[in-house]
Amino acid sequence: MKEFKLKDNVVLRYHDLPGEEIPIIFIHGLGCASSFDYPQVATNGGLANHRRILVDLIGSGYSDKPELFDYTIANHAKYLEELLRYLRIDNIVIFGHSMGGAVSIALANCVRDKVKAIILSEANLDSGGGFFSKQIANYSESDFIKFGYANILQESISSGNTEWAAGLSNSSPTAIHRNSVSLIKGQTPSWRQIYYSLDASKTYIYGSESLPDPDYDELVSHNINVAVVANAGHSMAWENPEGLASIIKKSIQ
Repeated sequence: MKEFKLKDNVVLRYHDLPGEEIPIIFIHGLGCASSFDYPQVATNGGLANHRRILVDLIGSGYSDKPELFDYTIANHAKYLEELLRYLRIDNIVIFGHSMGGAVSIALANCVRDKVKAIILSEANLDSGGGFFSKQIANYSESDFIKFGYANILQESISSGNTEWAAGLSNSSPTAIHRNSVSLIKGQTPSWRQIYYSLDASKTYIYGSESLPDPDYDELVSHNINVAVVANAGHSMAWENPEGLASIIKKSIQ
């Protein structure tokens, strides 16, 4: 695992797996970590020939978890832009899942001239958040830190959502809450509007168990390539990593 030092000595940690083909940066969702979610995806479906950058966002996984960072989607994207500049990458594929999809769109907007393709899986495109971000943001930040985090962690374990519980247990409660608030607040223009405006190749991925979805036809109408991972729901990187990797590879070609 490699390290990149941001301002105030905050350390971003990531895997940088070698490959001769165009780099792919993997950006994970709320309460997750790319170091946990994507090693199996990144070694399947022909992706092993690509340079693969698996980033743990600040506040998650093995990266630092500073209390003073605001954990907004926009500022996650800003330090990822710094990382790409540091790595001297001028041609990139961006993959983002769920909350990581919003971060991916914000990042792509910052580095439009460098993006060959942006691939999203069940991403946040609009304000309002999703199931877990709404649940988390219903707490005040102080209450979430005091007891809400423990409650949601225990609920996840009890319901059998142990993979997310593992990622959540290695995430900062402060980060999780502020991430959720940022997702619900959204931005103007929206992540959806920015996504539609990007000139890069665009693919949006659903898990088959997440369908039907009312947004499917809307995305198709805006010339988004919509693909489906079989035998998977929202957590497709865990449920069918080979299928997800295959679609990512097809979306780059």
